[in-house]
Amino acid sequence: MSILTTGSAGSNTPLAPIPPGLAGVVVATTGLSDVRGDHGFYHYRQYDAVDLARSCSIEEVWHLLLRGHLPSAGELTAFRATISAAQTLTPEVRAALDAVGRDGGATSPMTDLRTGLSAAGGLLDLKPVWDLDEPGRERDAITLAALVPVLTAAAYRRGQGLEPRAPRPELGHTANHLWMITGAEPGEREVRALERYLCLTVDHGFNASTFTARVVASTGADVAACVVAALGALSGPLHGGAPSRALESLDEIGTSDRARAWADAQLADGRRIMGFGHAIYRGADPRSELLRETAQELGGPLAELAVASEKAIDAALAAGRPDRVLRANVEFYAGVVMHECGVPREMFTPTFAVSRVMGWTAHILEQARDRKIIRPSARYAGPPPPQPVPPLADRG
Repeated sequence: MSILTTGSAGSNTPLAPIPPGLAGVVVATTGLSDVRGDHGFYHYRQYDAVDLARSCSIEEVWHLLLRGHLPSAGELTAFRATISAAQTLTPEVRAALDAVGRDGGATSPMTDLRTGLSAAGGLLDLKPVWDLDEPGRERDAITLAALVPVLTAAAYRRGQGLEPRAPRPELGHTANHLWMITGAEPGEREVRALERYLCLTVDHGFNASTFTARVVASTGADVAACVVAALGALSGPLHGGAPSRALESLDEIGTSDRARAWADAQLADGRRIMGFGHAIYRGADPRSELLRETAQELGGPLAELAVASEKAIDAALAAGRPDRVLRANVEFYAGVVMHECGVPREMFTPTFAVSRVMGWTAHILEQARDRKIIRPSARYAGPPPPQPVPPLADRG
């Protein structure tokens, strides 16, 4: 059932329906990306996002979102140097961030990341985007996004009783992420597979975390505040927390011959099958299709189980939910790909953040140019006012 609201607060405009979750409600204009769910297609600026993931590095896609065009060879070299410089902290700032991580007790990489980025905003003396010019905003955006893999990997390693690894300038962004997590030299095959995932998840329309980042940016807050708010949205199990839960489903299934019975039982009990269905796509999720291909290229028993289970779950959903199109989404194969690349489960959502922060910061820059606070209205649905305030003695 839809909620009804007036056109603006306090007006007498006829009530209009609001779809649950604001689905389909246009709230801003963007030149960064678009999701065309009915067509199974999404793009970053003028390029098909899946085509970019197949052929480009994450730094190239990041440059495209921030600066509006794919970089030349020279621009790419300079951009990678900028990212590396942003990850090279002064000894004082690094010591302070390490102390923040230790004091937090390594509760989880995501929790430590939120705390670390909030601290970084103060330690690096980031100014409100309202007070910065365009180069200053971009500098802060790159700095915060570049720190995400450093802080998440350090948090994970501290939690494992291991010393954090510093990024290596000669490695690319994706290879550095794997290096800082595992401490092992990453293989080219694994780097390219994970890079596909990162490129596919940099941005995806006005999802919950991106919209959150833009709302905070519209207040003129600093980039760290915007990113920390977005991280809070991403941490939810219906958003960035889904890949690990989808992999847990494969753990429960165990073998492909049990997949259909498992799916039927989930539906009979009214439980959601994580990794299936999407708020936008009415057919196949193009991200899932490329990640399925990537998982099969990596190979192994887990990839084989995922492919067989997807077919069985599709059949169960077609029989049990014939009124809805529920296909595998990006999360179903994301966990498989990350697992095969050596990313531990505790790092699935932080790895999502490593890519999505690039999209958030691009949206923060775009929103900051608008210079207008986001302030929607709501329909009041409580008891009718005004009523007299009863004395304390008469309140039962």
